[in-house]
Amino acid sequence: MTTNSQAAWVEKQVTYTLNLNGQIILIENVPARVNEETGEQFFSPSTVERLQQTLLDHPEPDHFIRVPVYNYAEN
Repeated sequence: MTTNSQAAWVEKQVTYTLNLNGQIILIENVPARVNEETGEQFFSPSTVERLQQTLLDHPEPDHFIRVPVYNYAEN
């Protein structure tokens, strides 16, 4: 484990995932600071504002994907 918490954070482009009323929404190439040890993602206030505005504006998606769904409780 790294003792210097600043050393564990790196700038990356991530995929933001949201379950909105049962609909899975992905926003790709979102800038974030990511903790390399834990995977925790931190978004700047301006990035959060842009994510929220994107969801409110409902723009036409770049593309669609099919996602398989499994029920953990039934395995």
